[in-house]
Amino acid sequence: MKLTIDDEARTLRVHRSGGDEVVDLYSARAFSLLAHQYIRVGWNQKYSYRFVWMGRPIIQLPDDIVRMQEVIHATRPDLIIETGVAHGGSLIFYASLFEAMGEGDVLGIDIAISPENRAAIESHPMAKRIRLIEGSSTAADIVTQAEEIAKSAKRVMVILDSDHSYAHVSEELSAYAPLVSVGCCIVATDGVMRDLADVPRGRRDWADNNPARAAEDFAKRHPEFVLETPPPQFNESAVSEAITYFPSAWLKRT
Repeated sequence: MKLTIDDEARTLRVHRSGGDEVVDLYSARAFSLLAHQYIRVGWNQKYSYRFVWMGRPIIQLPDDIVRMQEVIHATRPDLIIETGVAHGGSLIFYASLFEAMGEGDVLGIDIAISPENRAAIESHPMAKRIRLIEGSSTAADIVTQAEEIAKSAKRVMVILDSDHSYAHVSEELSAYAPLVSVGCCIVATDGVMRDLADVPRGRRDWADNNPARAAEDFAKRHPEFVLETPPPQFNESAVSEAITYFPSAWLKRT
């Protein structure tokens, strides 16, 4: 596919082998086509590596950050378990939402937490709502620790953001989905990888080796979970689809 923008004519021409399509440059259809390229080019340029939350890098697409806030506020978990800590920005983001909401704690699990990142997280004003566990998220002893912590929570949400391979995410889903409360979600992030297999920073195997496929296969085997993107809670625009790195990510326990 090739796209040609004519700013003077205000059109977007879509060139395909089966023929061309010409759409209004300022239409919802054009926005959808351009947004698809924005996701791909932006990911390749590490666009999400330029945002912080309360002083810590969060490394997420702003659209996904806002959508996560909407879901957390709507479903009201009082424990969020996240696999993958990185710089700690997302843990602090969830903790700050809980601080504003008046209750809730965050458990971060990572196979290796650097001393610098640990120190920054543990000295942050939101540290009172954050607990860290170092170890593989799929190791039996780590899962057991998470299960023990989850026992004291009323409503549990899980976010998977560590090793994004199909095999690892599949293992995480099997291990942590039982902890998720009815009405809450387990989120297999970064399924966008399957659409990035051909970009310069991508890998060919991502077409099949990705979190979205793991979540889709999990949903087929577990009817107690519904795979669906959370609908907008407010939308006065002509745009209906999400701009996201998390396609086929949201598994809601019913």
